Amino acid sequence: MRKSLLIVITISFVHHLHAQTRIYVNEYLNIGVGARGLSMSGAQAASTSDVYAGYWNPAGLVQMESGVQAGLMHAEYFGGISKYDYGSVAVPLKDKNRAIGISFIRFATDNIPYTLDYVRPDGSFDESKLKGISAGDYAALISYAQKLNLFKNKPELETRIGANAKILYRNIGSMANAWGFGLDLGLQMSYKQWCFGLTMKDITTSYTAWSFHLTEAEKKVFGATGNEIPVKSYEVMLPRFNFGVARNWVKPGKNFQVLTELGFDLTTDGKRATIISSKSISVDPRLGIEASYKHAIFMRAGVNNFYRVFDNKDTTNTQKYTVFQPSVGVGFKIKSFSVDYAFTSLQVQDAPLMSHVVSIRLDISKARKPADTTESPAPLPAQQPATPPSDTNKTK
Repeated sequence: MRKSLLIVITISFVHHLHAQTRIYVNEYLNIGVGARGLSMSGAQAASTSDVYAGYWNPAGLVQMESGVQAGLMHAEYFGGISKYDYGSVAVPLKDKNRAIGISFIRFATDNIPYTLDYVRPDGSFDESKLKGISAGDYAALISYAQKLNLFKNKPELETRIGANAKILYRNIGSMANAWGFGLDLGLQMSYKQWCFGLTMKDITTSYTAWSFHLTEAEKKVFGATGNEIPVKSYEVMLPRFNFGVARNWVKPGKNFQVLTELGFDLTTDGKRATIISSKSISVDPRLGIEASYKHAIFMRAGVNNFYRVFDNKDTTNTQKYTVFQPSVGVGFKIKSFSVDYAFTSLQVQDAPLMSHVVSIRLDISKARKPADTTESPAPLPAQQPATPPSDTNKTK
């Protein structure tokens, strides 16, 4: 028998690719990045203000406290089968009113046994033919942000805008790969202790075009199992909107601070498993809270992914109850180094699935402060000649 588990999975996957517009396209882009954001259940559109803002809301990049920031994250899903990695760098420009950044995302399953030629016609195994391949999703985000200063007569009201250009790549071993491009826009507004945010993902609608490179042996397996041999296909990512309202409950300058954010994730690709959904639009509310001490120790929690499910104890199959997904996390900052941890995917239904996420942030250089004109003038250069008295008299 000349087929493997991988081929079966791939056939099923390819079959779904032919549906050009469907829900949950490139869903790995919506998992979230950074332990801070994940421990607050993704309620970040309004409050994000560091290098991770390139993902959550690019407008927040201009709020970075340091000159250059770098972020790294690693997580594992499905019992360590799949790896989820993220890396980013952001730099404010000279005037501090603009910032740029670049981010990379990889969600992949490596070392998948490829056994197409592993089993010989006589039923024996050829170990030399056994190899491993990877199926992965990749994304690069190029970010730009700047302050708008729309309300010049109200300096306490700050506005910011940002954008992401996304380059997408996906592959399934050597059998198929895909390229795509997308555009995100972000807005933020701050007024006293309030923050408001809006992230518009794939605002122009993003397309991912697939091409297939099947060998003759792989085509035979497709044909023998009654599946169509694909030539080309593409997926469409419809716009997605993340709203957020955040508030700092303690005045700035205090050692102890409390921040909360209420967010709404609105999708336009069809009816999803959310608590609020219609034929074309679905809404997933999310809430996050962060308590900090001296901006060095952080405790975080959040909840999202609300939806209704049938009660297994109900024999009439009519009663439902609400399920939600909580998350918790902690963080520590020592000088220019920050490390955060999140315990997420605590789905409180039947068998819970749990994931540990660790991320770090490094403030590579401190932000430059503008020159202080009140300081004493710089000393004169050494051995500067004095003005001759005769010249002075002439000028008088």
